Amino acid sequence: MSFLQDPSFFAMGVWSIGAGALGAAALALLLANTDVFLSKSQEATLEYLEDVDLKTLEKEPRTFKAKELWEKNGAVIMAVRRPGCFLCREEAADLSSLKPQLDALGVPLYAVVKEQVGTEVEDFQPYFKGEIFLDAQKKFYGPQRRKLLFMGFMRLGVWCNFFRAWNGGFSGNLKGEGVILGGVFVVGSGKQGILLEHREKEFGDKVNPLSVLEAAKKVKPRSLASENQ
Repeated sequence: MSFLQDPSFFAMGVWSIGAGALGAAALALLLANTDVFLSKSQEATLEYLEDVDLKTLEKEPRTFKAKELWEKNGAVIMAVRRPGCFLCREEAADLSSLKPQLDALGVPLYAVVKEQVGTEVEDFQPYFKGEIFLDAQKKFYGPQRRKLLFMGFMRLGVWCNFFRAWNGGFSGNLKGEGVILGGVFVVGSGKQGILLEHREKEFGDKVNPLSVLEAAKKVKPRSLASENQ
């Protein structure tokens, strides 16, 4: 048992534990930056989205089926992860920059939120130039709801997104639910179908505005869409 009295024995033990912990941390960081543990998405169908119940955010809210949003002229719809999130505000501003082109195409811009917390939707409105509705059942975040928890903060892409939004002058808060990931849809008129479906993979994984515009250009007037059914 004399080896127990040897200081080098304890030093080697401490070094081994430290090296093991460092290796485990490096492996966790590596895995966190792959898609291995990310929630898998499931594409929505037009029939699924058509049947979603939405509510207006007026004092006397009206409940209606989501298909009203795109039935006549199609629509671009943002499913907001959290209105107070500065990354969501950045994406909202990007989509709003397309408003003149969308108006020229006759395609409206909308957003849905999961909840109504204090003045969060009202505070989000300056970043988003479209009408906002409540999706209390979170159907636009499905059919397979995807969540990103603390592992998201270990992803290099998330931190790059943070710095991009910060450098863009965006700020926010931590109010409300923010782990269920959002997305963006471009839906054609009538039964034309879903022309673009972007699912947020990680915090700040925003849609490409040019892709949204290209998809919006494919929206047909309802009469033409009906003729091609």
